[in-house]
Amino acid sequence: MVNQDAEAQAAAMPFIVALGAALTQAGTAVDEVEQTLLTVADRLGLREANVLVLPTAVMLQTGDHATTSSRLTSFRRSWLRLDQINALDLMTRQAERGQVTPVEGLRRLAEIAAARPPLHWTVRVLGMGLLSVGFGMLLQPSAAGLVLAFVLGLVVGALRVVDLPRLQAVLPVVATFGVSLVVFEAAVMYGLDNPLRMVIPPLVLFLPGAALTTGTMELASGETISGSSRLVEGIVHLLLLAFGILAASQLVALPEATLIGSPITGLGWLVPLIGLLVITLGHYLHNCAPLRSLGWILLVSCAAFAGQAAGAALVSPELSGFFGAVVMTPLILWLSRRPDGPPKMTLFLPAFWVLV
Repeated sequence: MVNQDAEAQAAAMPFIVALGAALTQAGTAVDEVEQTLLTVADRLGLREANVLVLPTAVMLQTGDHATTSSRLTSFRRSWLRLDQINALDLMTRQAERGQVTPVEGLRRLAEIAAARPPLHWTVRVLGMGLLSVGFGMLLQPSAAGLVLAFVLGLVVGALRVVDLPRLQAVLPVVATFGVSLVVFEAAVMYGLDNPLRMVIPPLVLFLPGAALTTGTMELASGETISGSSRLVEGIVHLLLLAFGILAASQLVALPEATLIGSPITGLGWLVPLIGLLVITLGHYLHNCAPLRSLGWILLVSCAAFAGQAAGAALVSPELSGFFGAVVMTPLILWLSRRPDGPPKMTLFLPAFWVLV
C-alpha cells in the first residue's frame, strides 16, 4: 500500500504543479487555481495535499509529518491565446472529474503549450487591424481616425505575431511610442481631431485590464501577495504606456489641450454597436478565439458596453467602467459554470478591453 501511494505521488505531483502553472498563465486567480489543484489531487489519490500558488510559482506538498513529499515549479509570465485557454479549460474540467491520468495530463499540457496558432499569421495581423477599428468605433474618433487605426493596428499586429522573445518585454512601450508619434505627427500636419482617441485603439491589447481586475479580486479573497504583485505589475505597465504617449507628444510638441479626448458623434449612434461585432470578429482572427465562443464573447461585450453606457449616463463617464464591470462579471461567472459554457478567461479578456 505504501509503495502504491508513493507511485501515485511520483506520477501525479508533476502533473498537478504543471497544471497550476498553466492555469496561472491563463490569467486565473490564484485562489481558484489552488481549489482546482486540490480537487485534482484528491481525484488522483493524493491525501493531505497543500498547495501554494503565486503568479510565477506553484508548490505542492503531500503526506503527513513522517512522509512528506513536495514539488515546486517556477515559470516566466506568458500569455496563452484564447484557443489554448479553451483547450486547457476542457482538460481541467476532465481532470476535476478524474478522467485524466497524470501521464496523459502532462502530454496534453505540453501539446497545449506548443500548439501553433490555428490561423495563418497574415490572418491574425488582419484580425488585429479589425480589433483596432472596432475599438475605434467604440471611442468614436472620426472617419480618418478609423482608417489610421486600421493601418496602425496592422503594424502592431505584425509585431505581436512575430516570434521575437527579446522584443516582447519592450514591445508595449516601443509600440506605444511609435503609434503615438505617428498619430501626433498626422494630427499636426493634417489637423486631425481627437488624436488621443486615435492612439488608444491600436494599443488596446497592451492595456493591463486583466491584471488589475484579477489582482483586485485576489486581494478581496485574501491572496495578499499575488493580488499586490498583479496590481503593481498593472500599474507599472500603465505608467510605461503613459510614458510612451507623453514622450511622443513632447517630441512632436503637441498642445496639451489636444490630449483631452472627447467623442465625435458625427459617425452615428449605430457605429459603437457595429464596433462590437467587428471586435468579436477581430478576437476570432487575432486571438484565435474558438468559433463556438464567438456568440458568448459578443454577448458579454454587449453587456459590458451597456453597463458602461448606463454608468456614463446616470453617474459620470469617469465611473462608467465600474458599472460595465458590475454588469459583465456576474454574467461571465454564470456562463462559465454552465456544463457547456466557455472558459471564464475566454470571456473576461475580451470584455475587459471593451471597458477602455
